[in-house]
Amino acid sequence: MKFMVIVKANKDSEAGVMPSKKMLTEMGKYNEELVKAGVMLAGEGLHPTSKGKRVGFAGTKRTVIDGPFADTKELTAGFWLWQVRSMDEAIEWLKRAPFDDGAEIELRQVFEAEDFGTEFTPELRAQEERQRVQAELNKSKGR
Repeated sequence: MKFMVIVKANKDSEAGVMPSKKMLTEMGKYNEELVKAGVMLAGEGLHPTSKGKRVGFAGTKRTVIDGPFADTKELTAGFWLWQVRSMDEAIEWLKRAPFDDGAEIELRQVFEAEDFGTEFTPELRAQEERQRVQAELNKSKGR
């Protein structure tokens, strides 16, 4: 099972305050454990929403909205993508994270092909596989 681990923003992350050396060191150790255990597939921090945009969709109309965005507790400051056996395993890994500042982290299971049932036809599955292969090639080329 794959899980998106969503690190919620706070006033410091939205202000562009960078983590301390201590936090970067602790997070580096934690990420190393995740990688060695084969859990971590990806993980990144995000710039504050003041540097972001949103695109709204209404029929054929597209509206670009400049950041920053309100309601900090609903914003994302970073993420991991983990491969684990269960939600319980994801929770156990997350409990070991070096957060001590009142952080709230959200865990969401990523859909797998079989979750979509018969609507996800063999043709659509083949298309997704081609896209996955191309995305990996793009990644290896630094795109």
